[in-house]
Amino acid sequence: NNLNLVFHIETSREKMNKEEAAIPLLLTRREEEEKEVNKNSNNNNNNNNGVVESALFWQELKRVGSMAAPMVAVTVSQYLLQVVSMMMVGHLGVLVTFSGVAIATSFAEVTGFSILIGMAGALETLCGQTYGAEEFRSLGNYTCCAIGTLTLVCLPISLIWIFMDKILLLFGQDPAISLAAREYCICLIPALYGYAVLQAMTRYFQTQSMIYPMVFSSVAALCFHVPICWGLVFKFGLGHIGAAFAIAISYWLNAIGLVVYMKCSSSCEKSKIVFSSNALKCISEFLQYAIPSGLMFCFEWWSFELLTLFAGLLPNPQLETSILSVCLNTTTLHFFIPYAIGASASTRVSNELGAGNPKAAKGIIRVIVTVAVTEAVIVSSFFICFRNVLGNAYSNDMQVIENVAKMAPLLCVSVIADSLIGVLSGVARGGGFQQIGAYVNLGAYYLVGAPIALFLGFGLKLNAKGLWMGTLSGSCLVVIILAIVTALTDWEKEATKARERIAENSIKGGDVSVSV
Repeated sequence: NNLNLVFHIETSREKMNKEEAAIPLLLTRREEEEKEVNKNSNNNNNNNNGVVESALFWQELKRVGSMAAPMVAVTVSQYLLQVVSMMMVGHLGVLVTFSGVAIATSFAEVTGFSILIGMAGALETLCGQTYGAEEFRSLGNYTCCAIGTLTLVCLPISLIWIFMDKILLLFGQDPAISLAAREYCICLIPALYGYAVLQAMTRYFQTQSMIYPMVFSSVAALCFHVPICWGLVFKFGLGHIGAAFAIAISYWLNAIGLVVYMKCSSSCEKSKIVFSSNALKCISEFLQYAIPSGLMFCFEWWSFELLTLFAGLLPNPQLETSILSVCLNTTTLHFFIPYAIGASASTRVSNELGAGNPKAAKGIIRVIVTVAVTEAVIVSSFFICFRNVLGNAYSNDMQVIENVAKMAPLLCVSVIADSLIGVLSGVARGGGFQQIGAYVNLGAYYLVGAPIALFLGFGLKLNAKGLWMGTLSGSCLVVIILAIVTALTDWEKEATKARERIAENSIKGGDVSVSV
């Protein structure tokens, strides 16, 4: 038995030695097989990479399109509220009142609504990156903080609106028109606070790619606004005051509709907005992005308002102002498209940075720029083809129509510049580069564009055309600088910074689930 046991052990050892000796041979064969597979795959990589990149491009294009198209409906619906009110006031037939409302609308946009839109852009960075990192609780805290902060910003704006007649009188405005403008703006103050909530809620849904609740809410508010405005203006005889109240009611209905959806929808369960002390901890961080974001947006908006002021100083102010008004209205209507595409870019870039996917963020930028260029070419071609009839949509005066036709080539360049600015600004908001954008817009529009506009318009006597060319030069400079900034950005570093910031804030808020 002992001999058999020894023999069995020796046999087992020999068998193990043979198996161990065979292992290197097996490994060698596997390595050879892997090399062969790698060799074949490398040969096919060039073809496969092209197919994969093409598939990813079209997939991202579809995703951007599904966001951008509804966002156009959202922005247009919100914009049309003031247009409808102005149309109702215009049908009253009182020229002084209509002039006062027109001035009040422009004044309110410059001193109030533009500031709120710009500052709310901070949420595109904070909420977008937080959503990408799946820190849904922080998303609600940021939105709550934005609502409170923007509401406080409305307080000094309200005071300015109350005394706007005195401001207009300082600039030599007619007393009757100034009084009508003041009455309209005072009644518009409730709309300011509703707009603050609305802008914060819009960014809340936008950064989560939940576009259709905003579409339904905005379109419903617009459909409600038309009859309520007519009723207040004509049926109850409130005139221009009723038009202002109608805007306030519609903005609040839109905002409340989004809040109710957020409270009731299961899609918002994780990111639900709750008023808590954690929201107060976000104020300094929100202002860090909100102030430059507001300046970035306002510097661009205000530069075009300056055109109207400059046009009033030209030799034939009625004609020159009419020409610029047609061009401004046309480009404003077009800008809703690149703005919506830019909102999609902001959402996608911020989401991917928050998720730690810098390569995906870079790919999105290529898609977005391609979409912007394509859209700009299509719209520019349309303007060129219909340049001789474009002015007919605004005026019957042949001088206005002819001069607008001559401005068509410049309008086309403006369309291309606006399209690229819209998407590149969206990328800047998504990446958190608002401070750079603010400096760029300040320098390009006011240190370069405005002096050139004055020189061409007044020095070379090119009038409205010269003013437009000067502002356009500023826009082109913005495109060039933002493109360079975007191209030179280290997206890997930005993704790391976003993750570190989110992790730090999660720790402060008692939630340490984010890993850098």
